[in-house]
Amino acid sequence: MAPIMNVQRSDYRDAMARLGAAVSVVTTDGPGGQAGFTASAVCSVTDDPPTLLVCLNRSASVYPVFEANGVLCVNVLAAGQQTLSNLFGGKTPMPERFAGARWSLLVTGAPVLEGATVSFDCRVSRRTEVGSHDVLFCEAVAIRGSDKAQGLVYFDRRYHDLLAA
Repeated sequence: MAPIMNVQRSDYRDAMARLGAAVSVVTTDGPGGQAGFTASAVCSVTDDPPTLLVCLNRSASVYPVFEANGVLCVNVLAAGQQTLSNLFGGKTPMPERFAGARWSLLVTGAPVLEGATVSFDCRVSRRTEVGSHDVLFCEAVAIRGSDKAQGLVYFDRRYHDLLAA
């Protein structure tokens, strides 16, 4: 493949499809209301303090809710949870999204997905604007993990289950 110079948006998106990523449902609840969306733009920043980053498009319908609440939970999906990912990734009304699974709470009040591989309950400690997105720096105040060693990744514009050997 020849190198691409003067990278265009479509070239970048095609190249990013080659970067496999865990699939998460990011949720919030608080004074701004309850909301959630599917994300693959999540990663670790540091373990001291324990911090993740989550990228959120400022034009997303859920953006004002996340901005108002200042808390969120990153629920990393397990193998077989593609339907839930699609539910939170589309235009489905919020009550129907949350009706598609069982939820509980930890510290912040953001919904924690029962059956997630791991959930990071976080307070947003900083936000930075980059292009069309805000990069949210999210300090984990509680974590709930599962004994399942199965995950869900998105690669080449498709879901793939990761199963322990």
